[in-house]
Amino acid sequence: MKDKSSLRKHYLELLNKQASEDRKSKSRIIAAKLFKLSAIQKAKTILFYASLPGEVDTFAMINKAIELKKRVCLPIVVQNQRTMIPTVTKELANLENGVYGIAQPRYDASLSVDPKDIEVVIVPGLAFDKSRNRLGRGAGYYDRFLSTLPSDTATIGLAFDFQLTDRLPIEEHDVPLTAVIAD
Repeated sequence: MKDKSSLRKHYLELLNKQASEDRKSKSRIIAAKLFKLSAIQKAKTILFYASLPGEVDTFAMINKAIELKKRVCLPIVVQNQRTMIPTVTKELANLENGVYGIAQPRYDASLSVDPKDIEVVIVPGLAFDKSRNRLGRGAGYYDRFLSTLPSDTATIGLAFDFQLTDRLPIEEHDVPLTAVIAD
């Protein structure tokens, strides 16, 4: 098994090689599967992530959740504290570029959400394995955040089929997900 650094490079290359049209059509398939899940249908508050180029496109999913009257949050990354603040997002037009070039809401303390009030967290990853472990980008923000959630919070990874593998190297701090949805 390769080390995490080599695996990150490998999966980033695969993401970058995928044709834009393939990414869009596969993202629509993944979105359809996501919104069929009872956890999503029942949830009042969902934390999404703002996808980066090449990743499963979450922006249409975010808009659909807003249309369905869900309380949609996106994380604000606080780099010097190595944490994320879930923040209510009512429209994508209000996002700004944050740390690592990831779109995020402007900071407004009145819009931050206590993690215990989030029923579903949509989690990014470069790769996922059969035990629902994920390979992130290496900064550890999501593993730290996921470790603070109540045990009944659904955590769902989104992946293209080529991001699925049998087994990833895991460490003590890695947090497995509830589910992974692929095209």
